[in-house]
Amino acid sequence: MSVRNLKKGDEVVVISGKNKSRRGKIQRVLPDIEAVIVEGINLAKKHAKPTQNNPQGGVIDKSLPLRTSKVMVVCSGCNQPTRLRRERAVDGGVVRICRNCGKTLD
Repeated sequence: MSVRNLKKGDEVVVISGKNKSRRGKIQRVLPDIEAVIVEGINLAKKHAKPTQNNPQGGVIDKSLPLRTSKVMVVCSGCNQPTRLRRERAVDGGVVRICRNCGKTLD
């Protein structure tokens, strides 16, 4: 899946790797490395020193990026992983459309 098809807040499903078939929302899109950070998926433990923001310190979970080729957008209409089609909108913008049911995702 191309980075231009993914947006922050989209629900995605992981289609390959150890987290296969897990769902989550995109927290951040990283177009320069063609990756996304998905909430609750691909977590790593990080040991943090005490700071003013985190006076306790300790071990925290950190979300690591996933390649965009390993995720697929879930359509809100048909609740299925889908590929997207892009079409021109009436106002001149571009809308993303589900290839399964034809519903717009924007």
